[in-house]
Amino acid sequence: MTSMQRLWSGALPLLAALIVSIAATASIAGPRARDLGVPFEGTPGPLNAITDVAGVEVGHTTVISGDGPMVIGKGPYRTGVTIIHPLGKGSIDGVAAGRAVINGTGEWTGMHLVDEIGQFLGPIALTGSGNVGLVHQSLMDWSISKVPEEALFSRVLPVVGETLDSRLNDVFGHGLTRDHVLAALDGAKGGPVAEGNVGGGTGMIAYTFKGGIGTSSRVVSAGDKRYTVGVLVQANHGSRDDLRIAGVPIGKEIKGAWPEVNGVAVLGPDAGKPQDKNSLLIVIATDAPLMPHQLERLARRAALGVGRNGSTAGALSGEFALAFSTSHVIPLGGPPRLPAMINDTDSETMNALFSGVVQATEEALVNQLVASETMTGANNVKVHGIPHDQLTRIMKARFPRR
Repeated sequence: MTSMQRLWSGALPLLAALIVSIAATASIAGPRARDLGVPFEGTPGPLNAITDVAGVEVGHTTVISGDGPMVIGKGPYRTGVTIIHPLGKGSIDGVAAGRAVINGTGEWTGMHLVDEIGQFLGPIALTGSGNVGLVHQSLMDWSISKVPEEALFSRVLPVVGETLDSRLNDVFGHGLTRDHVLAALDGAKGGPVAEGNVGGGTGMIAYTFKGGIGTSSRVVSAGDKRYTVGVLVQANHGSRDDLRIAGVPIGKEIKGAWPEVNGVAVLGPDAGKPQDKNSLLIVIATDAPLMPHQLERLARRAALGVGRNGSTAGALSGEFALAFSTSHVIPLGGPPRLPAMINDTDSETMNALFSGVVQATEEALVNQLVASETMTGANNVKVHGIPHDQLTRIMKARFPRR
């Protein structure tokens, strides 16, 4: 192999990762739920995204390759990874955290540490089930160049959550690579967040429509205090029959748009309709100075936001929520940094934060449906995005004054 060939051989994986990362940003410009007339409660932040919480950065790498019949271990691939840096990729500090299990049939690594000492260090990664090991190791590899050697022990328990993308993707293959994960880690940024068929949400299905990544935020006030709550979801859960948007049974009112195989609409559980093993990951960020047990209380409220859209957390649907505070920082080798704490008996403030979580979770889930576009994946399974024209028409009929 010549020196030029070696150069290109090393550069191609990074180039591919760059290409899919750039492609992932394209969906930022698409319509969101509010643009289609869906009404929501509460006041969103300027971006209506998790990045409204100052310091939070999000990155995606999206992998889409191959078509036709699945050859296990070789594709086609519809997968990816989404990264959330709680304090930005330049920080090596940890954050206070709490989590809640809505239904436990899934995996989110690093959670025993959250349960035991109420914190985690490093980024959060969301991906497909078959990628957990690769992403876990890649996060550790990335830390080597970011964290002082004497502090690397703090990165041996990465936070990696999964949802199962097996209807559209070869989960036993290796479509996602270490370079893809590193690209998402290094490419994460603040500002608008791409939604829909991006990152970890690439191959997901929600409420029998195409699903993926969604985000929203709320600005809440209590007296003279003002805080931001941001939510990001990776949705691969729910039944169309149960789907409600703004209280309307949308899943039953929308016509057509059922999953297809080879162009033929199918309703059977083994012929294109989502499998029973589904999942939902919810990440909650806030700048409120909360303790771990208070963040756990926030995480538990996410289930109420999920319930507003009709999901019942099916028997094999692993559904989890993780909440963290960007103002309760855990420096490596130093005491925690926490402004004046919020008392547990300060019902006005805590209730405002609870409402913010519920409202932002509800909207993030609808945003991911609106952003997710029709996709054909492995074995020619085609899953439709929720029809915007029908959703808009139904919303206008139900809420004519908006």
